[in-house]
Amino acid sequence: MNASGEPARPTAGTPVRGFFGRPLFEDPSRRALERVGVIDVGSNSVRMVVFDGAARSPAYFFNEKVLCGLGRGMAQTGRLNPEGRARAMAALRRFAILAKSMNLTSLTMVATAAVREAEDGDVFRTEVEEATGIEMLVIDGEEEARLSAQGVLLGWPGAQGLVCDIGGSSMELAEIGDNTVGARVTSALGPFRLQQIEGGKKGLKAHVDAVLQDLRGHLPGDYGVLYLVGGSWRALARLDMARRGYPLTVMHEYRMTPKSIRKTIDWVKDRSLKELRDSTGTSPDRLALVPLAGQVLRPLLHVFRPKEIYVSSYGIREGLLFEQMPDVLRARDPLIEACRHQESANARLPGFGRKLYDFLMPLYRSAPPERLRLIKAACLLHDVNWRAHPDYRAESCFDTATRANLGGMDHRGRVYLGLALMNRYKTNGVDGRMTPLLKLLSEEEIRHAVMLGRAMRFGAMFSVGGPQAAGALRYFPKKKVLELVLQPAMQDLFGEVAQSRFSSLAKTLGLTTKVRVGRARNGPSEDGED
Repeated sequence: MNASGEPARPTAGTPVRGFFGRPLFEDPSRRALERVGVIDVGSNSVRMVVFDGAARSPAYFFNEKVLCGLGRGMAQTGRLNPEGRARAMAALRRFAILAKSMNLTSLTMVATAAVREAEDGDVFRTEVEEATGIEMLVIDGEEEARLSAQGVLLGWPGAQGLVCDIGGSSMELAEIGDNTVGARVTSALGPFRLQQIEGGKKGLKAHVDAVLQDLRGHLPGDYGVLYLVGGSWRALARLDMARRGYPLTVMHEYRMTPKSIRKTIDWVKDRSLKELRDSTGTSPDRLALVPLAGQVLRPLLHVFRPKEIYVSSYGIREGLLFEQMPDVLRARDPLIEACRHQESANARLPGFGRKLYDFLMPLYRSAPPERLRLIKAACLLHDVNWRAHPDYRAESCFDTATRANLGGMDHRGRVYLGLALMNRYKTNGVDGRMTPLLKLLSEEEIRHAVMLGRAMRFGAMFSVGGPQAAGALRYFPKKKVLELVLQPAMQDLFGEVAQSRFSSLAKTLGLTTKVRVGRARNGPSEDGED
């Protein structure tokens, strides 16, 4: 039995949707989670995460990690590190008490390479289960690869390429595409294992090269994108940000190139541990493993030759959730689901965002799908910061987009969305703190974001019941005219403030305005323009 009183889960390596002991999504239309907990017992860290919020894009209600180092020295002794074992047990006892106080709907504990390979792994598992009352599911390497890859799929709809998950004692690779996981392999290329390789630098290089060539034989595909999962990769990416002076410190979906990574690996060699820690805030225990991780990543890039590299903050823990999701839920857009959940919880008028989106659509008939989903996200979020002080509301909107836990959106998308939301509340530019972030966007993207903000600024205040109930927009790009057709019974809504904001929108677009009372026709405009 597990901590929730459910039957024991499947044995290690069984690819079924049953890790939580019972289905999390018995209703396929369900859109929200309620405090689902996962404990991940890794070779280097022990972490408990509690998910809440939007089912397709869960938020972190609780997230605590302890760098125990269970697998440190295990390649030499064959046993779990004694100090790491004691620290892990203390952390797991704490997590068990916390879980009870949170009234979790479900709690799952999984363990990976160190526990599954150590001579005393089974004894440790028994001790943990007796001390905490929580069943520990020890998964094999291929299952670890599959779950990590599913975590990437949770955050990246349509992701295609190769997932590389590095832990303390192992490294896994898995193909992803078409929302599924393909071939997958596991290896002993974790930093703790590499510390025990004999022969100095030459011996280590020869060992890593041989293992990677073997892995390549099992994964012969062409992988244009590499997704990195794991604390050592995230630490290396944080150092890449520091070296480049990158303005946004959100780790998820941070993009690197092979050239950039090679520069950072060389840059790390020339700096002390203190310098690296001061520039990134990364713990010494984590930084100590980065040079070894770099000695794996450099030849891995040479062997698999990806063109782009992205960092994923999602891994096994999120992969366990994805495992349970029915196909109808997997098919939803994580960005839109997260924004919809925020609107439901925080907006003055939940549901207004969709009305605003529909009202503004005449301006975006030719917009590509990726732009449309950002527009929809902005409309859903346009009012979630209304409780912030008016003097800081615009900045709060910007921070919501650029710093919030929103999956399915790259860094350029975050800044675009933040700029649009900020202009929904103010029209006098950005402050110095935000200016470096705008360098991630082109001038055209900045113009479009400002235009969207001005459009939402007008549409959001035009009618509390929904702008379409009061009138409709018509856009004539060839004539350079923006027309507002007012419903006869609602024409008094077009007061001074509404007129000012409508004029501001038209000016941003470089258009003249036209206002009339009547009924807007569907389909092409009078001059045949869409």
